[in-house]
Amino acid sequence: MKSTGMVRKIDQLGRITIPKELRKVLSLNIGDPMEIFVDGDRIITQKYNAQKACAITGEILDENKEYAEGLFLSPKGAEILLSKLQNKGRVN
Repeated sequence: MKSTGMVRKIDQLGRITIPKELRKVLSLNIGDPMEIFVDGDRIITQKYNAQKACAITGEILDENKEYAEGLFLSPKGAEILLSKLQNKGRVN
């Protein structure tokens, strides 16, 4: 992870302003949807991209693969789908 050296305080409504320089570099515009993730004690934000979201888990990962036109699966989503397909033919 790369430090920018920029520090911002949380306002009374719980908001943090993303500096203009970062918005410009990352092509973030007013009204762009942002997705929020938690990784341990870290908060990670990224521009929302529903096109690569896993159809099973909803995860947006660099590892997601397109298996058919518009059908993206994360590694975990692919495992879940495979398991369900394998179990469908079994009688309980």
